Amino acid sequence: MIQSINPYTGKIIFEHRENTADEVEHIIQETHQAFLRWKAYDYASRGKLFSRLANLLRENKESYARLITMEMGKIVVESRAEVEKCAWLCDYYAEHAASMLEAEIFETDAGKSYVRFDPVGIIYGIMPWNFPFWQAFRAAVPTMMAGNTFILKHAPNVLQTAKAIEKLFLEAGFPENTFSNVIIPVELSENIVAHPLVEGVTLTGSQRAGAIVAAQAGKYLKKSVMELGGSDPYIVLKDAEFNVSCKTGVCSRMLNAGQVCISAKRFIVEEAVLDQFLKEQQKLLENMVLGDPLLETTDMGPMARMDLLEHIENQVNTSIKMGAKVICGGRRRDETSLFYTPTLLTDVAKGMPVFDEETFGPVSVVIPAKDAEDAIRIANDTPYGLGASLWTQNLALAEKLAAQLEAGAVFINGMTKSDPRLPFGGTKRSGYGRELSTLGIREFVNAKTVWIA
Repeated sequence: MIQSINPYTGKIIFEHRENTADEVEHIIQETHQAFLRWKAYDYASRGKLFSRLANLLRENKESYARLITMEMGKIVVESRAEVEKCAWLCDYYAEHAASMLEAEIFETDAGKSYVRFDPVGIIYGIMPWNFPFWQAFRAAVPTMMAGNTFILKHAPNVLQTAKAIEKLFLEAGFPENTFSNVIIPVELSENIVAHPLVEGVTLTGSQRAGAIVAAQAGKYLKKSVMELGGSDPYIVLKDAEFNVSCKTGVCSRMLNAGQVCISAKRFIVEEAVLDQFLKEQQKLLENMVLGDPLLETTDMGPMARMDLLEHIENQVNTSIKMGAKVICGGRRRDETSLFYTPTLLTDVAKGMPVFDEETFGPVSVVIPAKDAEDAIRIANDTPYGLGASLWTQNLALAEKLAAQLEAGAVFINGMTKSDPRLPFGGTKRSGYGRELSTLGIREFVNAKTVWIA
């Protein structure tokens, strides 16, 4: 049995047995039959179902938010926002999918020539726990709106959420097995990737998991999209709007107890404002209220699992032994809970885990930069390339620097975030492919050339 454990109370709140290989085969066959029917729906018909799904999300926002919070520990305010974002995503594609996938006309020697975008079949999604609704919806909604069907393998600690999502699609009126769940051990996952009826795989997770699944997708010649996290730079130049950049930085880093792939992780601050920045960050972090994530007054909940807490603790402790200095935090709140205190580190250098690796927890590291050029050098000195934030009032300079940043997204004077209207994804070891926007809905389609004499 797989168990879901409330990170705040430590109590088991859900149990479910794993699917057998025969059950997985049945699910795949049924999801394929659903595809044969679903691909015949026009965009308007699909859009009505997604609009209904959005309405159900909003109508039941409180219950879904509580479920998210109880399964993985984020504060309920953030959980509500996650549910709302899923509803926005559904509405967005219900409105825009038809124009995004409209045939493109090309002038050639033909009487008529164009490219049409056709669905391909079952897409297999391997999703993480940190945004248990959003990650599943972000992967499933565009590809389903394009006419594909979707099989979700969710993280084992959020299976109650996975079941709730599957039920939600049925309640909205989607044909049975258009969206399906599998609850399987890691060893069975390759069988799904390899299955001849599965046409693509999308994964959000660690670099290690991405390398394994991408290799499987390559082995079986399946299209894949990989979103593998990052060590995102947050650059503050000396002319930045100081108070806004500080507060936004804390919000970005401490959101979801720091368990966000695209959050600010390395704060690269021009030396002229470094001391002021450290003092303000320390004050904001030390004033954060840790506690019951279901209370409206709580600023940060526990981490999702003990192994995650132990990992961030090891990254911090190793970096301290290598010379990093603790300004605040740097420890568990106590020995029995999953709380890690909001942490601020300085004297951080390349070679330390908190510089080189993705830090998935409430840990900020601040690195001085001599000037803008030095800040870009430090920002790019990472194997990752998911997102970046850049703060300066010189917008002409900001756009020049944005072109130099090695990242899938650069947010100038704002917090990095995903948005249905914009492509989302990374470069370097942060993965490949794009989700959301027009690029996202076109990842798992057959761009078919039609040439008419």
